[in-house]
Amino acid sequence: MPTQDRLQNRLSKRLGIAQPIFGFTHDPAVVAAICHAGGFGVFGATRHTPEEIEHELAWIRKQVGHRPFGVNLVLPTGMPETNDRAAIEAQLPEAHKAFVREIEQKYGVLPATRAGMRSRFVRSEEVAQRQLEVIMRSDVNLLACGIGSPTDVIERTKASGKLVLALVGSPKHARSALAKPIDILVAQGYDAGAHTGTIGTFSLVPQIVDMAGDIPVLAAGGVATGRHLLAALAMGAQGVWMGTAWLTTAEYRMHDVLRQKLLAAGSDDTVISRADSGKTLRQIRSAWSDEWAAPEAPKPLKMPLQDILVGDLLGAIDEHEVTALMHYPAGQSIAYFNEVRSVAQVMQEIVEEACAGLDPLASDRSE
Repeated sequence: MPTQDRLQNRLSKRLGIAQPIFGFTHDPAVVAAICHAGGFGVFGATRHTPEEIEHELAWIRKQVGHRPFGVNLVLPTGMPETNDRAAIEAQLPEAHKAFVREIEQKYGVLPATRAGMRSRFVRSEEVAQRQLEVIMRSDVNLLACGIGSPTDVIERTKASGKLVLALVGSPKHARSALAKPIDILVAQGYDAGAHTGTIGTFSLVPQIVDMAGDIPVLAAGGVATGRHLLAALAMGAQGVWMGTAWLTTAEYRMHDVLRQKLLAAGSDDTVISRADSGKTLRQIRSAWSDEWAAPEAPKPLKMPLQDILVGDLLGAIDEHEVTALMHYPAGQSIAYFNEVRSVAQVMQEIVEEACAGLDPLASDRSE
């Protein structure tokens, strides 16, 4: 069997992809590169306006042709109904606003010239519905639901001919997702970047596989190499979901200060903080996470209050290159990515290492 076919399985054949590797990224160019390299690219669109999502999905489709790709939205419950920033600002406690001003003054952060990525609109039902309208009209192949998978959204998505994927971080979340007509589950362990739970990948994945039955499961959290891919398949997963792997690729558009921090980081250079959005977010350790972890710091607010509290400041930090405070979401697998490579090179190395590991495993079993 040709090397490139040795990792094929039921899910990859169903989707028409060469390798059982799903790549989550916020950069459309990386989505396209993952698809061209034989994987399944997924565009993280949560922080994009509906107009931006429509443009980016059309651009990706033009780049990838008939190859399948997906889009991800985070759809938490309990969000406000309307995109009303003034209403959110009126709820911000004075102590929290004072703490943010202290950080600005301590690090000499100049005012932002525009709203930050997290504060240019309020995470709300209004915005989510407008985002979904665009996605439903598009020809994207899959909707990935992170932090929440509402039944009405799933049913609507499937009625439009798209697959639905749900990310879960615990058996409790998996039970809830499996009660709905989803097509794929991602079991995301504690090692993962961005929003993550408390259960380690090796403990979580087999539990979710056993619960899922015929629903294919992808393993996420700490996945970086072909050995990780083989381990995921051995645990019963049908593939892997990777995000951190693409952050240091040549195609990923990123400020050079952040790129250098990521390239230099090890697994123990990541921390979980709620300081960006109010939700747990694994990121590169920085003065930002340290300030919010200090004993005298206030407890981060719930989403979307924390978004609006700190969003403009986070934008100003990157805009004015306040190096000490600059940070980026990343998982513990960042330790494996210490040089700039192309997406195709990363994919090739993962696949080649996984295929090379198949024969020793077979030999060990036969002895």
